[in-house]
Amino acid sequence: MFPTLETERLRLREIVHIDAQGIFDCFSNHEVTRYYGQDPITELKQAEQFVEFFANSYKEKRGIRWGIELKEREGLIGTIGFNAWSPKHKRAEIGYELHPQYWRKGYVSEAASEVIRYGFNELGLTRIGAVVFLENEASNDLLAKLGFEKEGVLRNYMYQNGIPHDTNVYSLLK
Repeated sequence: MFPTLETERLRLREIVHIDAQGIFDCFSNHEVTRYYGQDPITELKQAEQFVEFFANSYKEKRGIRWGIELKEREGLIGTIGFNAWSPKHKRAEIGYELHPQYWRKGYVSEAASEVIRYGFNELGLTRIGAVVFLENEASNDLLAKLGFEKEGVLRNYMYQNGIPHDTNVYSLLK
């Protein structure tokens, strides 16, 4: 069964087919995808493919992605979870995005703290990594606040709009 996590204000739950519109609302927004290493999606069908990708990733133990939902109302405001999950090597990379309407309210920090706790305590991770565009100040600041240490810069590591970008690489150890 897919684990549901709760924080003071948020419910982190499985992403299901009816969430495709919420996924579309996030990933079709240029402000959300500008530091994501992918172009904004343009069709609901692409959001439905994201839902399938997240489900398959969890089933195959390659990742786990929760939908972020406010406790007081249904509907996704973003997603958070682990990519590049390696149970054998007890590591994963954290990733997240939030619709701009919900930025600067502490939601990602709240969700990330619970996901990190889950990763270390329930998944048995010993290392959680993160890869972030140098220009993404909000995410770089958030990771530092959460205790991640910057390990270095990966040069020309991700492409956005056909242009290579350097990224910071971070880690948090158990």
